[in-house]
Order: sequence, then C-alpha cells, then structure tokens
Amino acid sequence: MTKDQWQKFISEGTHTAKLSTVRADGSPHIAPVWFLLDGDDIVFNTGADTVKGRNMARDGRVSLCVDDDRPPFSFVTLQGRAELSDRLEEVRDWATRIAARYMGEDLAEQYGARNGVPGELLVRVRIEKVIALADVAD
Repeated sequence: MTKDQWQKFISEGTHTAKLSTVRADGSPHIAPVWFLLDGDDIVFNTGADTVKGRNMARDGRVSLCVDDDRPPFSFVTLQGRAELSDRLEEVRDWATRIAARYMGEDLAEQYGARNGVPGELLVRVRIEKVIALADVAD
C-alpha cells in the first residue's frame, strides 16, 4: 500500500489497533486500543496504571497492527515511540475525538468524560516504520 492507502485503511471504520508494548522482562504485551491518526502520528488513551501504560512509561517502543480479518485480508503494522501526556485538557479532548469514531458523535462526550479523567494518559506514537499489505489472499 502507498502511504495514502494505508492511512485511509487505518482511518476507516472502527478497526482497533493491537498495541504491543515491552514488559520489564523484555516479553511482549498486546492489547487492543481505540485510536486516531493525527497527521503522521497514532493517538490513543490508556490508564497510567495499566500494563500498557506502565510499559510505555518505562520503554516507549511500541508496535501496532490494524487488520481486516475478512478475505482477501489486509493489514498495516506500525512501529514507533510513544510519548505520554497526562495534561487533562488534552487527554479529555482526544478521548472525546476517539470516542466519536468508535461510539458515534451522540456518545462522544459521555465517553470523553469517562476516559478523560486524572490517571488517564494521552499516548502519541511517532511512527518510524510501516509495513502495509492489501489483499494478501489474492
């Protein structure tokens, strides 16, 4: 896929990203996340005390995979470094935007209020590498 194609692919619909972080012992931890593409960055929220939140605070290296599990199957993997922010205004703003994608505009404020509270983080991943393949079963 070209850059325009993979950016469109990961921005359409409600695909979650599977986020991989590095545990203290070096093993991987994987969890699904709601996200948005912001320019060339991936943006999502998580709790500071979650496994992924603690992992990223210690080691910012992450990988994400967004896939379409229906034939002919397509996927995008992204690698980069996570930057964390606990600025509440920023956390809530992005939580609301992200919720609009996944829950719809009518529930965005409700989910933004729920996910934009103290203890939550805004994560911005600066993408360093992309692997994007479309229609792999064709």
